[in-house]
Amino acid sequence: MAVGIFDSGLGGLTVLKAVHARLPDLPLVYYGDNAHAPYGVRATQDVYDLTSAAVHGLWEQGCDLVVLACNTASAAALRRMQEAGVPPGKRVLGVFVPLIEALTERQWGDNSPPREVAVKHVALFATPATVASRAFQRELAFRAIGVDVEAQACGGVVDAIEEGDMILAEALVRSHVDALRRKMPQPQAAVLGCTHYPLMQEVFQGALGSDVQVFSQADLVADSLADYLERHPGMTGAGAEHRFVTTGDARRVSDRATQFLRRRITFEAAT
Repeated sequence: MAVGIFDSGLGGLTVLKAVHARLPDLPLVYYGDNAHAPYGVRATQDVYDLTSAAVHGLWEQGCDLVVLACNTASAAALRRMQEAGVPPGKRVLGVFVPLIEALTERQWGDNSPPREVAVKHVALFATPATVASRAFQRELAFRAIGVDVEAQACGGVVDAIEEGDMILAEALVRSHVDALRRKMPQPQAAVLGCTHYPLMQEVFQGALGSDVQVFSQADLVADSLADYLERHPGMTGAGAEHRFVTTGDARRVSDRATQFLRRRITFEAAT
């Protein structure tokens, strides 16, 4: 019984890599909806429908626990799926919680009233859909007060990464950081609110400056998942074989994934 990791494209591979490093014996099924990527420019209902279909597909394949390794999917679909009711024995987790835990230094189970935290000025870099949803700000407000969040929609970055054009991706990141700086000249922390963005983390850090703490999701999600599985050991089973599934061109996606992870990755076509 593997854990499913879902993303609209290849960005979730940063989470898979971190999870595998943290939990090397955990079997994983990675599902990339590459045929419909990127999600960041899609309508909310469209993202919900695509995400819901993928998660149900992973549940049917025996992945009782699915991680939405996609901020846009987490923003548009997670709460709605949970409110609609998750089947008995199934779970779906998002990627905002580990970020907010790290930013506020509060565990998610801490249900005390919101309080002031050390970081007062936060830059959020995310896809247009994630920024428009304000999901990060909404979840943060449950835990912290007095935090000024300035969001920057990073159009084009995911497309460039998916196409393997890292030169264009780097130029776009620098442009988006400049635009953010015009709105918030001195952020204390920056949140990379897309699982593609860890591939550009050094570029973000360089453009922001060494005095800005950059929160990237992959390692935070891996640590959070390890903690969750320790508390819910029944959500995993035996085995160590990984599978990679895509709705896109399996050969092309495999080549891109191999470039990202720098080891041979072979995707199979979704049925």
